[in-house]
Amino acid sequence: MSAVLSPARATAGARPVEVALLASVFVIAACGLVYELTAAALSSYLLGDSVLQFSTVIGTYLFAMGVGSWLSRYFERQLPAHFLRIELLVALIGGALPAVLFIANAWVPGAFRLLLYGLVMVVGTLVGLEIPLVMRILKRDVALKDLVSQVLTFDYLGALAVSIAFPLLLVPQLGMIRTGLLFGFMNAAVAVWALWLFRHELRRVGSHAAACALTLVVIGAAFVGADRITTVAEDKFYQDRIVFSATSPYQRIVVTRGQLGHRLFLNGNLQFAERDEYRYHEALVHPAMAAQGAPNKVAVLGGGDGMAVREILKYPSVEQVTLVELDPNMTKLFTEHETLAALNGGSLKSPKVKVVNTDAFQWLQQDPAPKTTGAASDDLFDVIIVDFPDPTNFAIGKLYTNAFYALLDKRLSASGYAVIQTTSPLVARQSFWTVATTIESVGLTATPYHAHVPSFGEWGFIIASRRPWRLPDALPEGLQFLTPATLPLLFDFPKDMARVPTEVNRLSNQILVTTYEREWGKVVGH
Repeated sequence: MSAVLSPARATAGARPVEVALLASVFVIAACGLVYELTAAALSSYLLGDSVLQFSTVIGTYLFAMGVGSWLSRYFERQLPAHFLRIELLVALIGGALPAVLFIANAWVPGAFRLLLYGLVMVVGTLVGLEIPLVMRILKRDVALKDLVSQVLTFDYLGALAVSIAFPLLLVPQLGMIRTGLLFGFMNAAVAVWALWLFRHELRRVGSHAAACALTLVVIGAAFVGADRITTVAEDKFYQDRIVFSATSPYQRIVVTRGQLGHRLFLNGNLQFAERDEYRYHEALVHPAMAAQGAPNKVAVLGGGDGMAVREILKYPSVEQVTLVELDPNMTKLFTEHETLAALNGGSLKSPKVKVVNTDAFQWLQQDPAPKTTGAASDDLFDVIIVDFPDPTNFAIGKLYTNAFYALLDKRLSASGYAVIQTTSPLVARQSFWTVATTIESVGLTATPYHAHVPSFGEWGFIIASRRPWRLPDALPEGLQFLTPATLPLLFDFPKDMARVPTEVNRLSNQILVTTYEREWGKVVGH
């Protein structure tokens, strides 16, 4: 919510109390939206399916605001005192919301959903109380038509400011926990402001002042100890010692180290384990690279850790590798962090590698040169490695649609191969074969295979091409997992992983996301 005087009126001698209250509405609106966004973002990080989580959290929050607005009718006297108390409650509960949810996810994961929606209801109800109370306080001095227009104007301005700052500035620079606490501090500051403005109307001013001071101290201490709070929560969740963690506009990046070596987690989901990542990346890269013969230009979509690039550079024929990774924090981490760069053999520092930090879907939409011209080689690739996370939400699910694979086809040379990591054909059998059906729907041949990776279990891949895949005669030296003799075994599917009928995954339905959630939910219970 927000409200302030119009510029003309503000400069025309408006009462200080009026100006102060209207200015506070801008702050209140910004704070309320931050709590809403942090709850929605954390639920999508930890529960997956960002569309579902944002929709349900925002819907619950708006409903709670309606409840709060309705309850405001029962506040009849001492409106400034009620307003002050509500600001302090919002500051404490809303400010602590991200920290409480992080801790709950690590220590009592079974109660996470209940706590999430419970906190959203409480904060939303309190925020819903704020707007009517401010309007009723201002009503004493402002005409109704001016009051409504001013309050709504600054409410929307506060929401606009936060909606821009939240993904671009607040989360990348402060992280979720400190962002929540910062805006909790701002709510508490509004309470202090109200204490000063209405000091002559309030009863027991000393008690109100003590409550304000205590709230500011608690929030300040939590802000200082935010890193410790995060560490306690994540140490419990990940078990192993955390050696690196960061929150980007796109995801939460955590790297741990334990008895089994380093492990990378994105939004709590394991991406690789040092102990056996060679099995995954050899299986991902070499069946397509070796079959192509002499790949010259290669693209990697996703795979910002550089592990796939490491395997690609084992082919002397490769002259250029284009790595398309959405999150620049990933490529920077695995380029500059000495220990992590050692895991990928320093591959991202190779002069053959070009890093492009952008959305892979948008990158593919850039018009390639016509295939009949001499410039085609600048835009087409002999091999494309697609190493995206599993389709846990619609933002990632679009990268598994027929629209995406049609764009992929345009970037493949006539003799080229694309390979897609495709979840587990054992655990998520229907999801796996949905990808195969979707690839075939755009006219490409789908050649599925699988490999056992202990950290993940049985894992699947699909080669997409215009020409049939052929078994390569040789593989690069120094591989730890694949050999020419064992490679054919990867393409044999036992009965419990055999193909089943599936639909095409389209942008208009994204059936893969719901199928994936259903199949994996049976196993992990989320």
